[in-house]
Amino acid sequence: MPRTATRNPLLERHGRALDLFTDRVRAVRPAQWQDPTPCEGWDVRDLVGHLTSEQLWVPPLVRDGATVESAGGALDGDVLGPDPLASWERAAEGAREAFRQPGALDRTVHLSYGDTEARHYCAEMVCDLVVHAWDLSRAVGAEERLPEALVDFVVRELTPRAADLARSGLFAAPVEPPPDADVQTKLLCLLGRRP
Repeated sequence: MPRTATRNPLLERHGRALDLFTDRVRAVRPAQWQDPTPCEGWDVRDLVGHLTSEQLWVPPLVRDGATVESAGGALDGDVLGPDPLASWERAAEGAREAFRQPGALDRTVHLSYGDTEARHYCAEMVCDLVVHAWDLSRAVGAEERLPEALVDFVVRELTPRAADLARSGLFAAPVEPPPDADVQTKLLCLLGRRP
């Protein structure tokens, strides 16, 4: 389905978040794939591999109704291969197309932590793409300013779950933002980043 064919605000945000992360992957220079990122223990390749793997999961989960168990280890290991940018772009387009299928957001997806509405899964994906776009930007020296509309969306999605995020072990402990912090800085501090 063409990118302009839908007017669903969530799908439009998802598309913009994919495009944002794609721009940052395109900014990675060949010598930077092993550079560290703000995500402890992850280099640039690990970070892009993580997001690529997440996008590869979307078609089986959303389109095919698969479960993590039924997919098995099909998406384990190195998903980037010799051309990380091309691998990312293919995975991103597959995710975009799966979410844009008619009725896709009304489905239930079977995630590792339980059944979830596809629209909530899509919103989670937007949040992950936006936050990790900043991580990748910081790692490779790309533009760190994120689109305001996407930052506002992520803040609305994550703020009510801030305590759960901190307890999950998937995020660093929040850091105190500076007194004059803008919305993006407050969001990054909430997620344990040090802008």
